[in-house]
Amino acid sequence: MNWKTLEDTHLHHLKALVFLLALLPLALLLTAAWQDQLGANPIEKITHNTGYWTLTFLLISLGVTPLRQLSGASWLVRLRRMLGLFAFFYACLHFLTYLVLDQFFDWSAIAKDILKRPYITVGFAAFVLLIPLAVTSTNAMQRRLGGKNWKRLHRLVYLIATAGVVHFAWLVKKDLSRPLLFAGILALLLVLRWINKLKVARLSRSYSTV
Repeated sequence: MNWKTLEDTHLHHLKALVFLLALLPLALLLTAAWQDQLGANPIEKITHNTGYWTLTFLLISLGVTPLRQLSGASWLVRLRRMLGLFAFFYACLHFLTYLVLDQFFDWSAIAKDILKRPYITVGFAAFVLLIPLAVTSTNAMQRRLGGKNWKRLHRLVYLIATAGVVHFAWLVKKDLSRPLLFAGILALLLVLRWINKLKVARLSRSYSTV
């Protein structure tokens, strides 16, 4: 078996495994809630947990392309959509925790929070920007938008990831170890993207001079 080009059967099994692993954080969180092990502030625990996994899956999905370019494993790209949708899934849980458990659907308080508290403003903006990316993640929507427009829209993911890191850093305030780790990973991914763009530009110039 060539690991760089997995057969459909093996890829199907791998997708199923990734799907189950992506649900594991939620399963552990629900188990902790069932066993009353969320600590003194369960709402804060749920908020931080779902936010952490939102950023984690977002950065993992962003890492797929450079990993494919470095390894030559073309099948990695076929996992990217699922990983991105799991980022949106945990983002929805993160937002619903704030909306339902924290604010109890108090829309006026939520509006004031969004306008007056910078970390909520940035986090809410990132969540809103994630919605069109999730909606247009299907092949049908990609065809409808056209390849160039679809790629242009989905480049927003880098802005969203940056906003997510800033949101996380402003939320935790004191212990910045995890936000800084996420920021470092995101910076590395941006550098790899920039290097790849330079390589593509050089190749196109070399072909044009032939």
